[in-house]
Amino acid sequence: MPKPLIAEGAYPSLKDLQCDPYAARIISTAYATSSGELNASLQYIYHSISFLCAEDEKRAELLKSIAVAEMIHLHLLGEALSRLGSTPVYSFAPPAHYNFYSTKFVAYSRTLRNMLEDDIMGEKYAIYGYERMLPRLKNDTLRSLICRILDDEHLHLQHLKSSLEGLSY
Repeated sequence: MPKPLIAEGAYPSLKDLQCDPYAARIISTAYATSSGELNASLQYIYHSISFLCAEDEKRAELLKSIAVAEMIHLHLLGEALSRLGSTPVYSFAPPAHYNFYSTKFVAYSRTLRNMLEDDIMGEKYAIYGYERMLPRLKNDTLRSLICRILDDEHLHLQHLKSSLEGLSY
């Protein structure tokens, strides 16, 4: 498994979170929606396989390392949802057991350039979504978690943009 591409610094402990359905609704959009961490993880794996088959191992490894980071985010958000009193099912609004996540949201681009462009757009949407959450969250632990995840997302965006600039085909 590749090392995750994450910023320096620890993620905050979530052990002290208490039941808070309002906060759970706010962060649930980052969990298993079309712009959430589950979708990002799956999309990066799909794209990394395409780069690997095109014998671009450097970019394939970059995308895998971002996928691993997104899986960490998924785990942290799932833990937070659970501690906030929500069941972290893969739906658009946990704990609702309907409107489940679908892999139709993965960007199945055909060219490597388009894949990186889709990944860049995905990071921009994620950053926008997390930034919109911050003013609505009252809990300092959740705010710290979102800020720490944002650090990673900005790092991913930077690496993806550099990787796209160097793509020769």
